[in-house]
Amino acid sequence: MATQKDTIKLSLEVSTELNNVLEQMVEKHVGTNKSEVLRKAIALIQVAVEAREKGQKIGIAAKGQALATEFIGI
Repeated sequence: MATQKDTIKLSLEVSTELNNVLEQMVEKHVGTNKSEVLRKAIALIQVAVEAREKGQKIGIAAKGQALATEFIGI
């Protein structure tokens, strides 16, 4: 976990629509606050980029099934 000394505070402007999405994600327990939701989203994108660099795919699949939806452009 990051300590106060090794963190950087960012200021971010988002649309009302995106703010509403962030608030919905907090309500759905994706994170305890909007900052945590954004940190998790960045971590997910990082995994997707690393997978792409390895020639792998990322998407949505039912357990034990092939990808039903592949995420493109991440």
